[in-house]
Amino acid sequence: MIAGVVSADREATIRLTMRVPGGSDRDVELTIDTGFNGWISLPSTLVSELGLPWRRRGRGELADGSETIFDIYEATIVWDGHLRRVWVDEIDAAPLIGMSLLDGHTLTIQAWNGGNVTVVARG
Repeated sequence: MIAGVVSADREATIRLTMRVPGGSDRDVELTIDTGFNGWISLPSTLVSELGLPWRRRGRGELADGSETIFDIYEATIVWDGHLRRVWVDEIDAAPLIGMSLLDGHTLTIQAWNGGNVTVVARG
């Protein structure tokens, strides 16, 4: 099980450990975004700090209907106690977890300040 909390801004957040190539692990707080169908998005400053390897370009549609092109990187995270390779979309916004990472899991959110957020693998 992965546990998080609902922030005062009503955002369901989870703290993940990211494996830094050639360095130490780093904890990152991410907001769950059920409207984002990718894996993870991180701002360019954090992608650079983590030294993530670039893999390709991607294209996506934003909430306002406009299209954007972005870089995609590869990262390794600790997910439910196991190492997992994920794709990271470089987008200059708050770090997000998308539905591709949550696929095969049950997400439960107590939608109040300080409420519990849980992600449980389908059993």
